[in-house]
Amino acid sequence: MSSSPSSFVSSPIQSNMALFHPFLSHSTSLHHLPKTPRQPQPLKLLLSLSSPPHPLRPLIPTRKQLSTIKCSAVADIKPPAPPLDEHQEEEEDHKVLVGPTSEADRRGERVVVDYDWTEEWYPLYLTQDIPDDAPLGLTVFDKQLVLYKDGSGELQCYQDRCPHRLAKLSEGQLIDGRLECLYHGWQFEAQGKCVKIPQLPADAKIPKSACLKTYEVRDSQGVVWVWMSQNTPPNPSKIPWFENFARPGFQDTSTTHELPYDHSILLENLMDPAHVPISHDRTDWSAKREDAQPLRFEVTERSDRGFAGWWGKTSDPSAKSFLRFEAPCSLQNNREIVDKDGEKHYFTGLFLCRPTGQGKSMLIVRFGGTKRSPLAKLFPVWYFHQNAGKVFEQDMGFLSSQNEVLMKEKVPTKELYLNLKSSDTWVAEYRRWMDKVGHGMPYHFGHSTISLPKEPAVVEHAPAGLVAGVSASLPAKGGIGSMHAPNLANRYFRHVVHCKICRNVVKAFQAWQKALTAIAVASTALAILVSGRQWKALLLVSAAITSAGVYACSAAIALNTTNFIRTHRRL
Repeated sequence: MSSSPSSFVSSPIQSNMALFHPFLSHSTSLHHLPKTPRQPQPLKLLLSLSSPPHPLRPLIPTRKQLSTIKCSAVADIKPPAPPLDEHQEEEEDHKVLVGPTSEADRRGERVVVDYDWTEEWYPLYLTQDIPDDAPLGLTVFDKQLVLYKDGSGELQCYQDRCPHRLAKLSEGQLIDGRLECLYHGWQFEAQGKCVKIPQLPADAKIPKSACLKTYEVRDSQGVVWVWMSQNTPPNPSKIPWFENFARPGFQDTSTTHELPYDHSILLENLMDPAHVPISHDRTDWSAKREDAQPLRFEVTERSDRGFAGWWGKTSDPSAKSFLRFEAPCSLQNNREIVDKDGEKHYFTGLFLCRPTGQGKSMLIVRFGGTKRSPLAKLFPVWYFHQNAGKVFEQDMGFLSSQNEVLMKEKVPTKELYLNLKSSDTWVAEYRRWMDKVGHGMPYHFGHSTISLPKEPAVVEHAPAGLVAGVSASLPAKGGIGSMHAPNLANRYFRHVVHCKICRNVVKAFQAWQKALTAIAVASTALAILVSGRQWKALLLVSAAITSAGVYACSAAIALNTTNFIRTHRRL
């Protein structure tokens, strides 16, 4: 999702796109594909595809089935080549498709490592966006948490469940730094201790069982992390540390987005540079579909906790970026540039992907560097945030459908994906890593393994009641009086409710819109009533200017809250 890092220095528009694309744009010419004659298909395969699907049988042809179909693909207009036999076709496929990466892969053996998904730190929220006056309801896989700041400004995190009657505490409120359940008014403070039960007799003690299950949280480099294990003490050494963010002069723009697909699909998308020129064509000047081309990949590290390596354009061997994936859900794409004075500058695209349930994820995006174009400072932060929303909305449709296919087909990705060496190396590496650790997760989609969710999906975004919606308006939880109905496909609920900057900007534009509307109406009314031509003209000009201001405010609100729609999809 980026242009070359030099664009961060030269163009604010390009830096805008690069903020949400960790990858370089690619340049090559497009070629028209000739139509190839349809080849006869084996009767057995045709029968298997036309018969009613078995619950465990793929609904579309798997890789093994496709290998029995005689087909061909032409990359350019060339004289017809002599037909190849089956062995030659397999050899040609091996030249372009990602193959086994180890002897164990070649032998079809599965490598498994010890892994417990709870013994990890997960990114919960940007520190700067945690509200001071309301609790936050967050999830990690199927575990529901509530995060808030107590009276002393310390972060507290509990299971999002009142021990009384299981009401969600995130729909409660803060009173004198204590978290109150809005069902019966039970109040809790640090370490999950219950300190008030209004219905309890004055001479009765609060039961010890009224305490909450607590989770350890830490603030590191502007992100709040949570340790999910209830059995193993927190391991501070596992909190990710991002070296570039600690460098002198490093500045970043950070934003948060909820997305309606699995976190593994989100990570795949973020480590896929090949899609950028096509999916985000002309989003700004840094992504153009004619730049699509083969890429170079070099895996330099593989471990039980992830992988890393270099990648770049085949047309420019000198331009390389370094990608690193680290368990459980951190991805960074780094680039170093030496300027004409010999000074080295560092650029990073950091993506922290938290699993928030079946078919849902939350992403913290942080992009920055040690050098920034002065022109970029002319653009407000909310402009970059809304552009990020546009970028994710461009991918949202096909990533959601990809999630749906994986759930329906119930087979590993090697049976469905066609991974190219020149574009999908990181995707294959990631799914193979999932093969090693997936047994220690609630569910996973691996390269050669799969484990589907055992717990039913829970509707976690149902509208709250009126009182809860108002009391927890930072961030808004929906319900009566909210700007939009809760919906992960809606930009307002995917981003604005989680971002103090954008939330305040929308409120400010709404206030200005109302004020300017009132001035425009008043000016028009006075222009009708006054008799002097000069006053009438002045008032009409004032009404026109304020009406233009109303339109500008309306456009700014829409820019922050309205989803991107591709032009060819508009009706």
